[in-house]
Amino acid sequence: MDPVRLRDGPVVHNPPFGAGHRQLVFAIVFTGIVEEKGSVLSRDGSRLVISARTVLEDSGIGASIAVNGCCLTVVERGDDWWSADVSDETWSRTNLGDLGAGDPVNLERPMAAGGRFGGHVVLGHVDAVGTVVAPAPGLVVRIPRDLMRYVVEKGSCTVDGISLTVFNLGEDTFEVAVIPHTADVTTLGVRHPGDKVNIEIDVLAKHVERLLGDRG
Repeated sequence: MDPVRLRDGPVVHNPPFGAGHRQLVFAIVFTGIVEEKGSVLSRDGSRLVISARTVLEDSGIGASIAVNGCCLTVVERGDDWWSADVSDETWSRTNLGDLGAGDPVNLERPMAAGGRFGGHVVLGHVDAVGTVVAPAPGLVVRIPRDLMRYVVEKGSCTVDGISLTVFNLGEDTFEVAVIPHTADVTTLGVRHPGDKVNIEIDVLAKHVERLLGDRG
């Protein structure tokens, strides 16, 4: 059996079936439903330290937590904080490189097998950094033009780790209607024109494109 990750512990191999009450995650998959808005405590070299409580309830060392839609690994933790080591590639290819002490971040744990699926399939792999053109509630985001082929009217797109329904598509922009609750509990409420946001395109669209390409 392939390695699996316990929601309250590290990766293990060949766990017994029916092992206790712990839920198993057979792949690191998020759904784009933010569980908690944390904040950056410090950034020192590769180490990023974040305040949190909810996402730490069953997250041990080695667990995965999405930060603004970017999957990171818990390397150290306390009762109300945790830290991750961030590679130079991740700093440069996401908006994590713009973070400073006090900045809010969206946090989500991986979905557990058998858990409720609230958003859409999100891998925590950022495809590009977009730019806010207009703030919430009528959020407009500009993304690289070559990614627009994956975006469809009323389809899903992940912005800063949030599963959102997009409409009013332009050549390199889309719009999202942000309700007050989402603005309050995520970073979208403090995003302004010019701010950078992490974008993950619906992975199903990319798989369909690849399959159709292989068929000629």
